[in-house]
Amino acid sequence: MIRVDLDVMLARRKMSMTELSQRVGVTMANLSILKNGKAKAVRFSTLDAICKALDCQPGDILIYEKENENA
Repeated sequence: MIRVDLDVMLARRKMSMTELSQRVGVTMANLSILKNGKAKAVRFSTLDAICKALDCQPGDILIYEKENENA
């Protein structure tokens, strides 16, 4: 499972979701879907814009976690 740690990077950069939305050109609704782990996919262009705005690498916000096989 891929987990999105967008709020961690936003906190590190002292940036609000509103500011990120304006810098990236993605709606607040779509950023919220991404941040809350509800997104099924993300465009590379969106990921590129987020990384550029937050001055980070994709691996700083996308974390792979093994799923619990006993769940």
